[in-house]
Amino acid sequence: DRLAARRSAGTPVFINMTAAWCITCEVNDRVALASETVANKFRDLGLVYLKGDWTNGDPEITALLESFGRSGVPLYVLYGPGNAEPVLLPQLLTESIVLDALQDLSTKSQITAKPDRSSS
Repeated sequence: DRLAARRSAGTPVFINMTAAWCITCEVNDRVALASETVANKFRDLGLVYLKGDWTNGDPEITALLESFGRSGVPLYVLYGPGNAEPVLLPQLLTESIVLDALQDLSTKSQITAKPDRSSS
């Protein structure tokens, strides 16, 4: 539901499907996703980060995994605003892979940070 709401609002979204027992997921989190550079880029792009926990085999997450041809985690999906097709990232991440995907998406979708007009 959150994904559908964000997508219909045109918000770029990064999905991280993980599980507590997934060693690859833990390494990817530490090596790539917890990076300050990646976090700053997510913020600059106004990207929403959604994380799903498949530790107990949640059926909704199972359906999402299957919709991308996966039978398990990790799964990383990047949606740009107005982008009909999501970008599926590899199961093994580096900071560079994530930043390159964000840059490609930014270039294709012309994602730009929106100025904060609340202080005028």
